Amino acid sequence: MDEADLETFRDLINARLAELESEEALGREGQAVVELDQQAVGRLSRMDALQNQAMAKAGKARRGVETERLHAALARIEAGEFGHCEDCGEPIVEGRLRLDPATLRCVSCAAG
Repeated sequence: MDEADLETFRDLINARLAELESEEALGREGQAVVELDQQAVGRLSRMDALQNQAMAKAGKARRGVETERLHAALARIEAGEFGHCEDCGEPIVEGRLRLDPATLRCVSCAAG
């Protein structure tokens, strides 16, 4: 993989990191503490709010894992290890990397 390809993947990864940061900003409101105010919110509405809060927290955890994976991919680019399967050492197909630039395994190793 040449330097132009690596730069393309850096840009792709940085764009996805920016998307995740934007999603995180939107998700902060949903993670707020649900206040108990029986006058303003009925029992079912509170249950919905608690469920939405749980979903927002799960989304935050998912974004955190993806962010870590993408930062690790950037570190592999800098170390000259990007695009090679961590199991067999063979190059990972470019199309697979475009779908998930943080992937660690080629199709054969991932399937096995």
